[in-house]
Amino acid sequence: MKIERLPLAGLAKITPTKLGDHRGYFSETFKESWFRENVADVAFVQENESLSASVGTVRGLHFQLEPFAQGKLVRCIAGRIFDVAVDIRVGSPTYGQWYGLELSKENGEQLWIPAGFAHGFATLVPDCVISYKVTAPYSAENDRGLLWSDPDIGIEWPLPLKDAILSNKDKVQPTLADLPPYFHLINE
Repeated sequence: MKIERLPLAGLAKITPTKLGDHRGYFSETFKESWFRENVADVAFVQENESLSASVGTVRGLHFQLEPFAQGKLVRCIAGRIFDVAVDIRVGSPTYGQWYGLELSKENGEQLWIPAGFAHGFATLVPDCVISYKVTAPYSAENDRGLLWSDPDIGIEWPLPLKDAILSNKDKVQPTLADLPPYFHLINE
């Protein structure tokens, strides 16, 4: 596996190696000892999968509060998505900044998003399946969000904002300016 540290401290792109021949390929997509040594010393407690049937579906930007704050290891196992993380750690030099990349079945890349980031994605083709490991279980009481289209963050989504397909919950999330200081940067 290859790791690339990304511009926002803590984010990492992980690209598993594919070994292939005329039959197809084999790829080790996760190895706990490698991940702990090279990316983050965390334990994953749950794995989730979602299907977004329509092009232009936006899910997010989501995060959970302590004690259920989640780090996420995200991969797209069918289709193509534009995956985004926003730094919401007060005191971080990259507070309020975003990073996005395309994840697809073809590129096999994964995005590691530590706790303290809001996460979301937009589908670029129909029938996208996303799988992600998390470091804390889902907690409805600690589930929060950030407005996906906040102009102060300025995410460059690869679709017209007016065409986004959203849940009712995601349409009314607070902007960064209205977000309480849920996370503070801890010396890494």
